[in-house]
Amino acid sequence: MRDFVGRHFRHFNAGELRRCSESLCDFVDDGGRLMITLAGAMSTAEIGRSLAPAIRQGKIHAICCTGANLEEDLFHLIAASHYGDVPNWRDLSPHEESQLKNRITNRTLPEEKAIRKVESQLISLWNESTGKLPHEFLYELVKQTEADADPRDSWLLAAAECNLPLFVPGWEDSTLGNIFAAKVIDGSVDIDAILSGTHYMLALAEWFRENPCNGFLQVGGGIAGDFPICVVPMLRQDLGEDVPLWAWFAQISESRPSYGGYSGAPPNEKISWEKLGVETPKFVIESDATIVLPILLTCLLNE
Repeated sequence: MRDFVGRHFRHFNAGELRRCSESLCDFVDDGGRLMITLAGAMSTAEIGRSLAPAIRQGKIHAICCTGANLEEDLFHLIAASHYGDVPNWRDLSPHEESQLKNRITNRTLPEEKAIRKVESQLISLWNESTGKLPHEFLYELVKQTEADADPRDSWLLAAAECNLPLFVPGWEDSTLGNIFAAKVIDGSVDIDAILSGTHYMLALAEWFRENPCNGFLQVGGGIAGDFPICVVPMLRQDLGEDVPLWAWFAQISESRPSYGGYSGAPPNEKISWEKLGVETPKFVIESDATIVLPILLTCLLNE
């Protein structure tokens, strides 16, 4: 893959991908640690096919993701054969939409075979808990679940097996987060069974302090990208600690800065927030992450 990218990806976004890949491989090979952030529906896109091998080979050192990406890798692992395919999703009428359930672009997620299948197991784990982070429950669950897909393609299983540092800010904005809130309301579980995003920030600060050379690969934007990168100004400005800035940065996004969203915010803007430095290697690939990220991860594996 490195040879293919080196020969054919010469200019424009392809050229930026080549330069990013070369820089990232050098950064990791030289001992840098890489955090990858996952926004959007990357787990539904089965990004585990390329992300899981990178985790198992020690190329990924931490992940920050949305609650949806956390749970949807598990859902796919246990119910892959029950997902629906909607090839004409752009042409659906409102009535046709009403006949579907849980559509994510061109796929439908099987509620009974996936969501409800793990609900009772999680409620039992929540009731036994005196306070754990959301992903810790799924780390426990994914290692004992019966797979309906190739386990080698599950990034969550790979992360659990490696005990990879994982951060899930805003987990409440997910299907399982909604279920947890519902069970707190009806008295089935205690609200203190699951720790908050502040606990994730404390764990992130500890992770960042452990190494002076941390890189950041941002896929999309939103809370998955903004939450972890803010650990640096938090440590430097709010705590007065002399910690380094992020040592390497790249983002894959289709957004534009003029819309004001975090997905499109360019790297240079992050200099003004004391997240990146003037000399930090910075790359922006304006393309579809479901195409770009597998290429980048495969190059990282040097296969």
